[in-house]
Amino acid sequence: MKKTISFAAIHFTVAFTVAYLLTGDILIGSLIAMIEPMVNTVAFYFHEKAWQTKTLKQSHYSAPASKTISFAIVHFTVAFTVVYLLTGDILIGSVMAMIEPAINTLAYYFHERVWQKKEHQQSTNLFNIVVCQH
Repeated sequence: MKKTISFAAIHFTVAFTVAYLLTGDILIGSLIAMIEPMVNTVAFYFHEKAWQTKTLKQSHYSAPASKTISFAIVHFTVAFTVVYLLTGDILIGSVMAMIEPAINTLAYYFHERVWQKKEHQQSTNLFNIVVCQH
């Protein structure tokens, strides 16, 4: 859950900034920044659960790049849908769906690398505690 919350904070910040710059409207920018990341945070949680299956975790697909591409597809879809529904403007929805997820996809890649490194260090530390070191 900590991983999901940390990504959500990044996502909210990026979403508001891009939405405000595109619309020039603080209210619409704020609504988009609240709704779109919330929907994507739920999608992220289920995306993570799917990627934690033993089969995917042990396959070559578990690399950060594969997970990033997978989540990017989800993210582009959600971004367009939410922004289009809030603005009624296909152009703003399309531009938002290209810019905001692209920035967040890059952020997701680095976020994933940090968390995988953290998980690896924790598993290594646990192994060192369990193994007798004479």
